[in-house]
Amino acid sequence: MVSETTVAAAAALSVTASFPLYLIGAKVMIDAEVVTWNVLRRHLKFIVVGLLLNTVPVVGWMMPRLLEQLNGSAALHAVLGLQAYAMLLFGLTGIVRILQVKLAADAYDDPDTVALNDLHENMGAWRGRLRVGVFGYVVFWMLAYVIGVYRFWVRYLA
Repeated sequence: MVSETTVAAAAALSVTASFPLYLIGAKVMIDAEVVTWNVLRRHLKFIVVGLLLNTVPVVGWMMPRLLEQLNGSAALHAVLGLQAYAMLLFGLTGIVRILQVKLAADAYDDPDTVALNDLHENMGAWRGRLRVGVFGYVVFWMLAYVIGVYRFWVRYLA
């Protein structure tokens, strides 16, 4: 049987490995002058793998053990992590609408036809939701990560 410390270390490494993928995915979008299908697919390759590396340990190992070790730092870690996912969901409410409108306007295959904000009257609000959601996810993810590293240190290394 694998020890709890080994599983905790594997979960910590998996979550840690997700962050560089988020950064690379963000860089793909920031560096692109125009978001085409190729740019979007490249971005999503990094983001989806990062989310999997983060979410699988959370759902498969951390959440089932939360109640048995519930204390102040565990509760804070859980609240910050849940808030991160809530912000991600908020951002997704914007990206889904942006994706729908860009698909309808064929703006991924032929991106030079019209400015993004001219595609729909609510595009600015949807893009704002996306930005707030992504920024909020990253901030809350980082806070939860720091608390998680602290909890790992105290529980398994100190």
